[in-house]
Amino acid sequence: MQIRKVLIGITASILITGCAEFPGVHKIDIPQGNVVTQEMVNQLKPGMTRNQVRFVMGTPLITDTFSPDRWDYIYSMKLGGEARTQEGVSLYFDGDQLSRISGDYRPVAAQ
Repeated sequence: MQIRKVLIGITASILITGCAEFPGVHKIDIPQGNVVTQEMVNQLKPGMTRNQVRFVMGTPLITDTFSPDRWDYIYSMKLGGEARTQEGVSLYFDGDQLSRISGDYRPVAAQ
């Protein structure tokens, strides 16, 4: 009976320490959403069709059901044990044409 208690104690301590964070343990990077770059946003021009925008940016992560003329591209990254960062771009359409862009990236004219 005494050996059983010792074995249960040892097993419990091993399981508990297995969940602890130890220095030097590798933590994976966790990317989520649409990757959006400044180069991609620079290609967007007012008047582009939805198909042209989809070709440049890819399929939007979120298409608002209540506002189908807005597409949201959201990207978040959690590097190892660091805090999560998030960036996003919202595209607005008037009919089938791109009318404006808002968010973390803005188109920059080529120089």
